[in-house]
Amino acid sequence: MKKTIAMAAAMIVSFSAVSMNVFAEGTEGTQVYVTISDDNKALVLTQEPVEVTDIDNDGKLTINDAFYIVHENKFEGGAEKGYKSSVKQWGLGLDKLWGVENGGSYGYYVNDTYSMGLADEIKNGDYIEAFIYPDPKDYNYYYSFFDAKNSEEKDADSEVELTLSYYTFGADGSLVTNKLEGAKITVNGKETDAVTDADGKAKVKLTDAGRNVISAVSDSVSIAPPSYVVNVKGEAVITSTTSAESSTTTTTTATAKTTAKATTKAATTKSSSSPKTGDKGSAIAVFSIGTAVAVAFALRRKNEE
Repeated sequence: MKKTIAMAAAMIVSFSAVSMNVFAEGTEGTQVYVTISDDNKALVLTQEPVEVTDIDNDGKLTINDAFYIVHENKFEGGAEKGYKSSVKQWGLGLDKLWGVENGGSYGYYVNDTYSMGLADEIKNGDYIEAFIYPDPKDYNYYYSFFDAKNSEEKDADSEVELTLSYYTFGADGSLVTNKLEGAKITVNGKETDAVTDADGKAKVKLTDAGRNVISAVSDSVSIAPPSYVVNVKGEAVITSTTSAESSTTTTTTATAKTTAKATTKAATTKSSSSPKTGDKGSAIAVFSIGTAVAVAFALRRKNEE
């Protein structure tokens, strides 16, 4: 009978372990890239890699999860200070983004497709773009995007050709794609001589080593800033300032792939400290072990009687 009790307990523990592994496998390895622009039309995050977990415990990975985690990791004061969502008439919606509460004047897209709500599911490799309307009462502010999100590492002084578009809404509420002419291309926040033509096309020369964030500004159409990221080979000059002196350091630039891995590792480490992250897995583990012990005890007591 002792052997029977031991076998029963072992089977329960094994089943519990398999269940926990299935849950973990379903949520591990989902990385998305989050871009946020503020109410000053400035990019505050650009294609930030985020390891997504089911923060709100709704059984799926959603935009809400990604926004919560990226605020927890990157916003000063964490998600408690910078992010808020609630269930509204049409589902889960935004109340605060990047520390700004404006009555719900926000927009967010996944892979350049308009999202219906924060509960929309996301998958590995998705690009999530969010913006805050500069004037909460003026909706003549449009989502813009390039024809690509990024590229492989390039040599210094090479050129990149991009096409800039923006969305408006048709009479039936559908998205209408428009090419944006006359927009000035920026690199790392600085305007260049490159201007988009009638087809929205422009060529920009990459002169700065390191991570280059290409965006655009327009005088004719009020647009949320688009983003395109490319790493340029060479040595980047980084200026660091201390209380005693200022110093300039020259360092060899790492590839975009390496940088992304490092950032992802940091994001994963910090997100694990969230009070909501991992609670479900821990609860399952405690419950499963407790169940195994209880069953084994019950069988033993029955045998003794």
